[in-house]
Amino acid sequence: MHYSFLVSFVLVLIVLLYSYKADLGISTQLLKNSIRAFVQLSILGYFLVYIFQIHNFYILLVVIFAMIVYSAYIAKNRVEVPFKIAFVSIFLSTVIVLGLVVALGIISTNANEFIPIGGMVVGNSLNTFTISIDRLKREISLQTELIEAYVALGASIKQAYSQLQKQAIKASLIPTLNMLQTIGVVAIPGITTGMLLAGADPLIAVSYQLVIIYMLVSINLFSSLFGVHFFTYQLRSHRF
Repeated sequence: MHYSFLVSFVLVLIVLLYSYKADLGISTQLLKNSIRAFVQLSILGYFLVYIFQIHNFYILLVVIFAMIVYSAYIAKNRVEVPFKIAFVSIFLSTVIVLGLVVALGIISTNANEFIPIGGMVVGNSLNTFTISIDRLKREISLQTELIEAYVALGASIKQAYSQLQKQAIKASLIPTLNMLQTIGVVAIPGITTGMLLAGADPLIAVSYQLVIIYMLVSINLFSSLFGVHFFTYQLRSHRF
């Protein structure tokens, strides 16, 4: 194993130094998370060596399920929602998108394809879910009087929340829209870069990247859509 990549940590040290001098209050968290990223990715590297040797599809499903559970736990703590809401939102969006690309034959169920793609799906679902819920909670807190006005005029609670839901979903999709607009012009995306560094044909690398991009567009929509609807349902019924 080559350890020359450790020299790149100097880039983090520059940020740490500035944040400490400027008293941004993130130095400790940044250092801990940088070390955590190193540990987690190192473990992942060794873990994938064994995962890629698994030929039992059901075991691979268990691995994806574990990713979903952990992501739901992170989402629960990050945006302070019930675990059930985070889990169901991420689980449903992952099942729909990942199941569809497998059913259509876009990716295979081989471990070296299924697990990395599944990880991308779950990770992006987590990110979009937290963005949409955070935005929705902010909109609700800022527009409480507007919601009450809608209800006073005869609208249902569901109708009163509908506009705020649309705003939250739209806000969560802004990074996706930016990516679609700039990809291939401003930046070469990750999958393409990795395959090019590995010596793959540029056209093949781009074709794989397009699959990933279109897949992420759908996962981001589903995770934000499920998230805001389950969250507002909880506010209305308190059944979660």
